[in-house]
Amino acid sequence: MHDVLIGAKILSKNEEIAQRTRKEFNQRGIFSINLVSSPGSGKTSIVEKTVERLKDRIKIAVIAGDIQTDLDSKRLKKYAIPVKQITTGRACHLDALMVRRVVPWLFVQGGVELLIIENVGNMVCPAEYDLGEDMKVAVMSVTEGDDKPLKYPSLFHASRLLLINKTDLLGYTDFSVDRACENALKINPALRVFETSCVTGAGLDTWCDHLEEMVECQATIDGQ
Repeated sequence: MHDVLIGAKILSKNEEIAQRTRKEFNQRGIFSINLVSSPGSGKTSIVEKTVERLKDRIKIAVIAGDIQTDLDSKRLKKYAIPVKQITTGRACHLDALMVRRVVPWLFVQGGVELLIIENVGNMVCPAEYDLGEDMKVAVMSVTEGDDKPLKYPSLFHASRLLLINKTDLLGYTDFSVDRACENALKINPALRVFETSCVTGAGLDTWCDHLEEMVECQATIDGQ
């Protein structure tokens, strides 16, 4: 019972900070997404391909979360966009306070329209923590089991979009896209699914076009 109360207080404080951050993001016209997946799903590659396609159309900034290294942020700096690394140490997820601490850095970049937050590779803890983002995006790859949505329902329930990545490897696995979609939609019938490959480029234009539409839609709402 004591552990439950402590956990509830932690999440309550996290929610308070996240709401404040979200309000400030919206006031500045920043649309933000929180990419969540297990390790090795290809999150960083998806961020790279997204930045490649959209950086000349909208201003993008990235916050990269990792337990130990800054390897992901180093990969992204070649695109000449604002990138900030958050190293969590032993923590298996980003939380709202970690993101809050880099908000001043984000705001001095000026004119950012899309913030991509790449969370720590973990399908459990990040699902519980609101970072102040507009939406969570779940990522899974075809090298994982197509039953992942059933094993980690909290993430799929909390997400608005799902990317099924590494589709170029479908011929080498027994992964079923149909089963994965069916399992995900059992958890969240409103989930929108994109099938992507960072090797062949399949599905990436559709994903990026949708993301740009959401950024533009948010800008219209904020401008009213």
